[in-house]
Amino acid sequence: MTASAFIHRFEPATGAGSPPLLLLHGTGGDENDLLGLGKMISPGSALLSPRGRVLEHGMPRFFRRLAEGVFDEDDVRRRAHELGDFVAEARQRHGIAAPVAVGFSNGANIAAALLLLKPEALAGAILLRAMVPLSHPPEANQLKAQLGGKPVLLLSGQADPIVPASNSAQLAALLSQAGASVTHKVLPAGHQLSQADVSLARDWIGPIDARAA
Repeated sequence: MTASAFIHRFEPATGAGSPPLLLLHGTGGDENDLLGLGKMISPGSALLSPRGRVLEHGMPRFFRRLAEGVFDEDDVRRRAHELGDFVAEARQRHGIAAPVAVGFSNGANIAAALLLLKPEALAGAILLRAMVPLSHPPEANQLKAQLGGKPVLLLSGQADPIVPASNSAQLAALLSQAGASVTHKVLPAGHQLSQADVSLARDWIGPIDARAA
């Protein structure tokens, strides 16, 4: 999978010591959607922002779904591997470290799938309104060598009409059992992002910035 297979934006780092970010938009978004969010969360980071290659009624997504909340899991697996290959090629091309994924909604779901299927592709993840992407993920003991200790911030909305609270809690447990260092917070919000998401993500990534420096 070459970088040209994904329409994408890349913005080089403007400061030293900040981890690169992989920005993954929600349904109907594109490679420009989360650039501003990335700059707010981690000023100075290199930004790698691909556009999802699946269209649903003309709206870009990162994988197919059969209905709202019902995923085509074969496609999830295939697209996660494609995305992982793209990240590896982009890292080589641009000379960047493994990125921290910042995904919203559909983008958060593909980021979660990437953590489970190709954990070596990411240094960590900020998952905004994510759901469990796979009903039969790899066994936790198979993931711990590569996922073990990687930081993950999961921010859920208490009034989210799309992601049930039980589902986001299940995702947090799944990633924790696989060895990730998961911080899960439920915010007084719906599916859309709030200022609290930005503030929490910025505070959470700060220690990663310090370690990278």
